[in-house]
Amino acid sequence: MASTSDFRNGLCLEFNNDLYTIVQFQHVKPGKGPAFVRTKLKSLTTGKVIENTFSAGVKVNTARVERRPYQFLYTDDLGLNFMHLETFEQISIQADMIENADLMKEGQAVEIVVHADTETPLTVDLPPFVELQITYTEPGEKGNTASSSAQKPAELETGAKVMVPLFIDTGETIKVDTRDRSYSERVKK
Repeated sequence: MASTSDFRNGLCLEFNNDLYTIVQFQHVKPGKGPAFVRTKLKSLTTGKVIENTFSAGVKVNTARVERRPYQFLYTDDLGLNFMHLETFEQISIQADMIENADLMKEGQAVEIVVHADTETPLTVDLPPFVELQITYTEPGEKGNTASSSAQKPAELETGAKVMVPLFIDTGETIKVDTRDRSYSERVKK
């Protein structure tokens, strides 16, 4: 059990017969009336984000979750297969549980969030940035843009498609932000 004063980003709680993590919270003390806490909660099972307001001092049930290091091995008809980096145990997870699964390549290190009481995997968190090679993109032509922020589509080695600046060519390695699928920088070797 935890009260609203224990709220912090990342805290997992049981709410409406589901597991939620706190994405954002704000303690509010209006001039008139009791204090309350305004929150944004993300479901660990569906990924849906909801807003909820708790009265100050309310007790909520917290859920015990663990972040465990895994390595992505391969994809087959059962789903995506991962190996625990310490116990070498292998598990299979459906692709719809993973946000931006097409940015993972074989051998990629990830963190799997597991409900500690039931040992069920909840989500797979990719590192903030991944380095991937471009397999195909149209050549950029100088002088055909009016702004310096012009971009073109590019296909990566994992099959994912992202937008890159015009000066990026096929065969180059780039760093991609896994949170919003945006180009970050060119990787120099």
